[in-house]
Amino acid sequence: MAIYVVMQPPAGNKAEDASLVRDSFTWLGFLVAPLWLAWHRLWIEAALTFVVMAILSVAGQRLGLEWAGSMLSLLVSLYVGFEGRGLRIAALRRRGWREWGVVEADNLDDAEMRHALEIGDDGEEKAAMPRIVPDASLARPPQTGMALGLTHTPGRP
Repeated sequence: MAIYVVMQPPAGNKAEDASLVRDSFTWLGFLVAPLWLAWHRLWIEAALTFVVMAILSVAGQRLGLEWAGSMLSLLVSLYVGFEGRGLRIAALRRRGWREWGVVEADNLDDAEMRHALEIGDDGEEKAAMPRIVPDASLARPPQTGMALGLTHTPGRP
């Protein structure tokens, strides 16, 4: 099962306005890092990635170390593959979106359904589930006194 981070827009609390970002490795971000970043409107990150990859390739060719430039560009692609989703979430936070929580589901459709059911029809969150663990303040005080055997029943000899 995959984990989806649910981001709510600054104005609105409806389930259909939310953006669900899967918390996993992105293959497209790894294969075409600058294009993937630009597709998700991460303009500064896309430009920076493109410039860094170009500089590494040119420096590798000028120094006669083409394999080193390629490996360093591969490291940049790996970074975008692993951290691309985190960069998307950070960009949404900068734009005023807030993190609602996480949803665990097999695919995006199931995650959207679970989030919609959690929010409810009126856009308000449902009340929290009752506690399963009893409150410690309601526990009986410890029994003192002499006990023979495995149990002690107060008031009985």
